[in-house]
Amino acid sequence: MFDAIQLDRYAKTLLWGLNKARKEPFAKGDIVLVRYDKDALPLAEALWGLLLERGFSPVQRMNPTWGMELGFFERADDDQLVFIPPGDEELFTNLNGLISLIAPASLTHLAGIDPKRIGTMLVARKFLRDILEKREEAGSFGWTLCACPTKAQAESAGISMEAYQEQIVKACYLDQADPMAEWDRVWREAQAVKDWLNGLAVDHFHVQSAGCDLRVTPGERRHWLGISGHNIPSFELFLSPDWRGTRGVYFADQPSFRSGNFVRGVRLEFTAGRVVKATALEGQEFVRKQLEMDEGACRLGEFSLTDRRFSRIDRFMANTLFDENYGGEFGNCHVAVGASYSDTFAGEPSELTRERKDELGFNDSALHWDLVNTEDKEVTAHLKGGGTVRIYAHGEFQTT
Repeated sequence: MFDAIQLDRYAKTLLWGLNKARKEPFAKGDIVLVRYDKDALPLAEALWGLLLERGFSPVQRMNPTWGMELGFFERADDDQLVFIPPGDEELFTNLNGLISLIAPASLTHLAGIDPKRIGTMLVARKFLRDILEKREEAGSFGWTLCACPTKAQAESAGISMEAYQEQIVKACYLDQADPMAEWDRVWREAQAVKDWLNGLAVDHFHVQSAGCDLRVTPGERRHWLGISGHNIPSFELFLSPDWRGTRGVYFADQPSFRSGNFVRGVRLEFTAGRVVKATALEGQEFVRKQLEMDEGACRLGEFSLTDRRFSRIDRFMANTLFDENYGGEFGNCHVAVGASYSDTFAGEPSELTRERKDELGFNDSALHWDLVNTEDKEVTAHLKGGGTVRIYAHGEFQTT
């Protein structure tokens, strides 16, 4: 685990992210939930002290262990599967901040569980996520998250615990005396790219690589976001497209661990915005059931690109937080099937009613599953007035 100096730097960086992620400033007494896995307890303790020093009212919740989670899905009856503990809705309705510390002790413990049971539980709890989304749109809530090294993740990534921790330290600038200054620098550099992208009047993007031939329609009233403090680390720039314009083929050459399952080689074919064919080299049945979770699970909720010049992540980490921000030789593109991010709406949040979201093609789902492609690729913007602009090639945004 991290030494005392690294824990202090990590905790302070998370507070930087939390403040960056919220539209309105935090105030003394604001309620911040710290949700953590057992192996992240040392970081939770370091963070707890800082939250108290800064005048927050912290609340802590440890996530179920992998054994508890497995036992739940093996033994819960239909009522227990959708049970919401008293107080959860009240807490979420009053929550001002959330910091999640991810440190899974197992990545494949739910491989024998019917994915429909997992989906049923997620759908039942979706209303809590909707509460937080509305609070975030109003500026009264912000969130961030990070990962801590575990043996399960290191083994799944094929590296030692020391190498895994070193990658986290490097990616989050914990090897620097002032990590927040480094994050401020990355934020400024990324802002220039976002301003350029948001200045283009784009009809659709065309993603081409060895495995991808995908067209994505950004839609009306959208803007690119990224490096906003929501994830530590985060180097991606993304938007939530109009799901109805998605067509073509997307291939995830990077493996994915999700809900205690491992999948590899996911290939999705989109027609008129929906996945019409899904295959995988491993975990195909799990993929199929995830895409059947609800009506929006088979639609596109996010389109993202990572510039290799921003990211210090250069290896597979068996953790979506890091893998979706992979830099490496060619950066990465990732898409998410499922829920959209409403903060990519380029307008006043109060305008974005449920009806307005539907009108603009923002997707709604209990699912949000990031699938990563690290192949050498070109992304071309086809402009509304005619003509094209190559916005991304060989892992870098083409701003000049």
